[in-house]
Amino acid sequence: MRSGPSFGRRSITIITHEDPIGRGPSNCMIHADLSDREDGWREQLWTRQLTGDRFEVACLPFFTYGVCYRDVVTIDGNHLMSAVVQKSGHRTLRVALVAGHRDRDQLHELLHGKVARAELPHEWLQGMYLAVDLAPGTNPAALVEALESPAQAGALHWEIDS
Repeated sequence: MRSGPSFGRRSITIITHEDPIGRGPSNCMIHADLSDREDGWREQLWTRQLTGDRFEVACLPFFTYGVCYRDVVTIDGNHLMSAVVQKSGHRTLRVALVAGHRDRDQLHELLHGKVARAELPHEWLQGMYLAVDLAPGTNPAALVEALESPAQAGALHWEIDS
């Protein structure tokens, strides 16, 4: 996450992807506006340009709801995502570890091991936020089972977005 330029009195905070799963030599970056949840926030999305204003998402959105890996989106004149025009069928499982929880580091290791062993494409943000790609036909039951007990203990929050 980084703070960007200040426009007037409002600064822009941009959530970035350090290691997007679809990184390639011809990626383009667009932004998704998150100001409906946090004023001045945006998420930088790695994409592949398909046409002048159509882009295929090449990362796992951490905070941009309704957008998943390989979805096709359009942008406006400011390179802000304006609409999802084609869904890919992928879903995103998101996990947010609770910062002050005593088991946070152990949960990070446990979850990282589970997604790696299951060979599920995933991205981490600051070691606290996990996004996992659920390609069409992927059954997340084993991962969801591992999340239920820590969620009940207040150590994490999780959701699946499509």
